[in-house]
Amino acid sequence: MPELPEVETVRAGLEPLLRGRRFKHVEQRRKDLRFPLPDRFAQRLTGAKVLSVDRRAKYLVLPLDSGEVLAMHLGMTGRFTLSAPGGANGRVLGDYTYAHGGDATHDHVVFTMSGGAVVTYNDARRFGYMTLIAAHELNRNAFFAGLGVEPLSDELNGEYLAGKARGRKLDLKAFLMDQRIVAGLGNIYVCEALFRAGLDPFKAAARLASKSGKPTPHANRLAVEIKAVLRDAIRAGGSTLRDYKQADGSSGSFQKEFGVYGREGEPCSRPGCQGIVRRKTQGGRSTFWCPACQR
Repeated sequence: MPELPEVETVRAGLEPLLRGRRFKHVEQRRKDLRFPLPDRFAQRLTGAKVLSVDRRAKYLVLPLDSGEVLAMHLGMTGRFTLSAPGGANGRVLGDYTYAHGGDATHDHVVFTMSGGAVVTYNDARRFGYMTLIAAHELNRNAFFAGLGVEPLSDELNGEYLAGKARGRKLDLKAFLMDQRIVAGLGNIYVCEALFRAGLDPFKAAARLASKSGKPTPHANRLAVEIKAVLRDAIRAGGSTLRDYKQADGSSGSFQKEFGVYGREGEPCSRPGCQGIVRRKTQGGRSTFWCPACQR
């Protein structure tokens, strides 16, 4: 599933074609994706102007001048194919598919914009979804209510992590994967951030706070490394898992910089460390870590 850097890459690719443009025509080819599409979905979008192209956690969020917000989640295999006048056609955004992602039979929603661009949503497994939400109700909507802080915001710091972790027996990996604490972090980048911070993913989250509740050095270091790994991944265009591709059709390259993820049995990449990367199933997902330098 795409994580924050991949969704941010898709957002950046969509922005120049959608921001400030109106939905000239919306073709809805089925009544549902993962969930039913909203009533009169195409009609409510047609004529509306996209005020901005934003991201919240792993959601694409498009405020409209109609007073509604178009919120979209890519799920497992959702992607956008772009066709822009005067530019390269057939560019792919968010191709997190297997070998079947290019099958046009899975083109479910087609947006034709006032500037002439055509944006087609393709989703082979239909785990993605789209909805329309009144702008003033966005933060109370079931998809958004309770989401934690954005990891790239100033709100995420050692003090915040310590406040959430104080007295918690939950392990660090599960703590960071909880979207109510930090919104948008997923398995890949949690593994990588913990590796960079030198923290054992299986130790209790409570180690991020002192007895008085102040952030420990672990908390301060972890906050820094979460931001660093996400920024590095965004600059690289995300990670190529299966067939994920970025805006210009080229593959995201951050997987070349993985310290531990997907490297089970390989030597640790930290200079001077003699450890071997290990993998363990945790909460239904694979956790990769170096037991020698993550303590």
